[in-house]
Amino acid sequence: MSTIEQIVNLVRNQREFFNSGKTLHYSYRKHQLKLLKNMLKAYEKEIHQALYSDLNKSAYETHTTELGFLYSEIDFTLKHLKKWMDPEKADAPITHKGTRNYIYKEPYGVILTIAPWNYPLHLAIAPLIGAIAAGNTAVLKPSEFTQSTSSLVAEMIKETFDPSFIAVVEGAKEVTKQLLEQRFDYIFFTGSTAVGKIVMQHASKNLTPVTLELGGKSPAIIDKDANIDLAAKRLVWGKFTNAGQTCVAPDYLYVHSKIKSKLVKAIKKYITEMYSKWPLENDDYIRIVNKNHFNRLRPFLSNGKLVIGGGFNEEDLKIEPTILDEITWNDPVMQDEIFGPILPLVTFTDLQHVITELKGREKPLALYYFGEKEKSQQNVLENVAFGGGCINDTLYHLANPHLPFGGVGNSGMGAYHGKYSFNTFSHQKSILRQTTKFDLPFRYPGSKLSFAIVKKIMK
Repeated sequence: MSTIEQIVNLVRNQREFFNSGKTLHYSYRKHQLKLLKNMLKAYEKEIHQALYSDLNKSAYETHTTELGFLYSEIDFTLKHLKKWMDPEKADAPITHKGTRNYIYKEPYGVILTIAPWNYPLHLAIAPLIGAIAAGNTAVLKPSEFTQSTSSLVAEMIKETFDPSFIAVVEGAKEVTKQLLEQRFDYIFFTGSTAVGKIVMQHASKNLTPVTLELGGKSPAIIDKDANIDLAAKRLVWGKFTNAGQTCVAPDYLYVHSKIKSKLVKAIKKYITEMYSKWPLENDDYIRIVNKNHFNRLRPFLSNGKLVIGGGFNEEDLKIEPTILDEITWNDPVMQDEIFGPILPLVTFTDLQHVITELKGREKPLALYYFGEKEKSQQNVLENVAFGGGCINDTLYHLANPHLPFGGVGNSGMGAYHGKYSFNTFSHQKSILRQTTKFDLPFRYPGSKLSFAIVKKIMK
């Protein structure tokens, strides 16, 4: 049987299973979420090995950026799922006297999730948590660029779940294309903006709703009144975690001219503290995912003026944490999202000029502002559009399950995490229950009194 025939049969079987109604029950969803967590626990050793093989991830990074998040997300979902599933009461205007109004949460059906390579476990499983919680079935396509993790995810899912409920399809872009040609009820994609546009084109053929978690050039603004030491520490952590291969990593810095030299000095200190004086020799330092991405990044090292790092090891696919100064928007490193351990620095003297410049560019997935003045903080928050971010920190907003995570414009559409994952994979179905104990006459045509009443209450 060909791959396309297998995919067609898989989607058909999942639709039949969904139509059976089994996934509608709270007890079923709860059990499957517990199975998911038990699966991750049982395979922890193999997960560490796969992520080390694919990206040289240490046990620390694997737990903090992949497994730990998933455990917390599952626990949070289990704690609140029953309440999320309950119909929500809705208010009604005076014209609806005698009615009871509700919002029911209805699963979409068969979900397609396409995962990226940079957090190959986390970003494959996290959407599944929401899909399961909302009562859907799901087909998962992991990234072929992290093959060890992809194969392990396929093995884990196959050993844990009925393929009519959750299944993994592995392969390269040809397989992704075959999947996108099927009629799914919802598509969740994490990846580049360019591929996101292709996903949306395919989805439009069947008017399939989508969530697109994309990226973009996410700025960090360090103002003159920032706590320089803490800003440097949090910037180094946010940028060089996973060797910069993070969709919400600071992509470049806007640094006030008065504090630039002090900030660069502090950044160098924290790079040494976190990754040693010789990061390329640090066994726990993450590598670039493959040769193509390494070759894409390496030319950026010659942009502007090299002030920190710049070293690389082609054999190990590692690039040192690097800071570039004297950068302009004409430099190649500023044309697209970097997605690597290279951090360009742009100097400014007027915050308003930065805001004006950002408003003229594509909306980023994240923005980070470092500064103590609340007026300046509010100025940035109110006048610059972006997916989400932090004041005086980086990345940390992702770890709060009470906050939605998602992009806007070119950086994506839709959001997830916590209840927002449940909502993403649920159709909000509006229901009005009408009384039969009485009937308001003014809603019907035929009398001048009815018209007068309508004009009075609907003016």
